[in-house]
Amino acid sequence: MKRLLEGIRILSVEQYGAGPYGTQLLADLGAEVIKVEDGQRGGDVSRTVGPYLLGEGDSDFFQTFSKGKKSIDIDLKSQEGRALFDDLVKSSDAVVNNLRGDQPAKLGLDYSRLHSINPKIVCAHLSAYGRDNSRAGWPGYDYLMQAEAGFMLATGEPEGPPVRCGLSIIDFHTGSQLATAILAGILSAQRSGEGCDVDVTLFDTALHQLSYPATWYLNRGHATERLPRGAHPSIAPSQLVKTKDGWGLLMCQTPKFWDLFCELAEGQHLKADPRFATNPARHTNLAELTEVVDALLSKRTSQEWIEHFAGQVPFAPVLDIPRALDNPYLDETQMIEIVAHPSKPEGLRTLASPFRVNGQRPVTSRAPDLGEHTAEFTKEPR
Repeated sequence: MKRLLEGIRILSVEQYGAGPYGTQLLADLGAEVIKVEDGQRGGDVSRTVGPYLLGEGDSDFFQTFSKGKKSIDIDLKSQEGRALFDDLVKSSDAVVNNLRGDQPAKLGLDYSRLHSINPKIVCAHLSAYGRDNSRAGWPGYDYLMQAEAGFMLATGEPEGPPVRCGLSIIDFHTGSQLATAILAGILSAQRSGEGCDVDVTLFDTALHQLSYPATWYLNRGHATERLPRGAHPSIAPSQLVKTKDGWGLLMCQTPKFWDLFCELAEGQHLKADPRFATNPARHTNLAELTEVVDALLSKRTSQEWIEHFAGQVPFAPVLDIPRALDNPYLDETQMIEIVAHPSKPEGLRTLASPFRVNGQRPVTSRAPDLGEHTAEFTKEPR
């Protein structure tokens, strides 16, 4: 695959999920991402996150977020470590961290210090709440953001308890925004010769994901509430539906899709029913609509429906994680890759990069051992 970011060097003081997720996206595209880890403190904490370990200082969790990167062992609080780090800054395009908001300045990872070493350096900061407010020193995690930003009371059944998303979506969204900010900063520096600080936060990202319900509330005072079956707040049917063997997700987002659904599901009579003739009517009569749609879709299994609709009607089976990953469609799209790993002779199966360049996905390598590439940058024999 063409390596779009070949020649870009990124120093990253990163750990756990959000920051490493963002820099791994850049590594997928060919950037040289160098993890700056302190061996005396065990390096990136995700190296020991269980339950599945791959030996000392390595785990399935760590491999998920640091494939294709390099690792150097540096104590940023020591004079020797600082000197090596600063020397690498000279040849780098960006310095990245996902530390608590009050830490980058203390460690000298911001533009106010590093611009004298490299005027074009982009200093990218991912934190929970930012670096310039009353919460700068607060630790923060994905689930906390889902709670405070309204996600948990926008998810689930109306009378049920608050529900978080089963995956760390705020971490991943923020990591993706970090990657975007890094690339924008580097592009600007290449044009102007001057770098900058760029910041993204978990909290800002979570709040930004409120999207149109936020605009509705801020301008109309409308509070979007949970509807049964996770139904869309203004479009129907766009919700969970019952099938012969479980659940499906039906999304008739336009009148065209509603008409096609009625025809393909043998529900032509519903188009003439005044309760369901228009989207506002369908939404007003959502309970009745749910009953009749369930009755139609309960005649076939979820898989039979996806084959029957064949992409003409937006529909998906509701799968658990094993069935989602065993889906034969993943073979067609090459979304599973096997990475060589010394502790697994058969290779480590992981999800492939989401990118394609000229039709090809990146071929990645395992995440590095702690300090594996230190000698490459100190030019000392290992």
